[in-house]
Amino acid sequence: MRAMLLGVLGLALLGALHAQDSIPVQTDFQQDKFTGRWYSVGLASNSSWFKDKKQVMKMCTTIVSATADGNLEVTSTYPKGDRCETRNSLYTRTEQPGRFSYTSQRWGSKHDIRVVETNYDEYALVATSISKNGGSFAMVLLYSRTKELSPERLERFTQFSKELGLTDDEILVLPQTGECGQGRG
Repeated sequence: MRAMLLGVLGLALLGALHAQDSIPVQTDFQQDKFTGRWYSVGLASNSSWFKDKKQVMKMCTTIVSATADGNLEVTSTYPKGDRCETRNSLYTRTEQPGRFSYTSQRWGSKHDIRVVETNYDEYALVATSISKNGGSFAMVLLYSRTKELSPERLERFTQFSKELGLTDDEILVLPQTGECGQGRG
């Protein structure tokens, strides 16, 4: 019984790793067009962190800036209680344009970040594979240049998240907020 369970878990892990390898990256990614202000309109994840926090999560503002060495400085500001909190991340470019890596010293996790698709002036779909303590989980972000996005883009976000194996209860369209990231906070 134990051997069978380990075999099933091994196959599931192999399938998850294969799925990560098959996550596409935007063709002809243009980093200069990707920079600027984005709103996090949707978030999907199979992490326990997301499941614990999703009831209180709200839309945040993210500023993406290019560094002198070609990496991306990503600054996200989001409401937390009665104040605004800001988190900075440095996404290190890889040999593949549109694909980045990030290591969180705070959480001890490694992130493989891929800009899956974007038209630069309306939306971006970003998939992240996160490894921590020998486990791994997926996260999908839907960015928008405005606080609202067409039903078609929201549906594409949901569809893509499900293609990665995420379920309906792991997919969230974030409630709007005007509290953070707009000159206040």
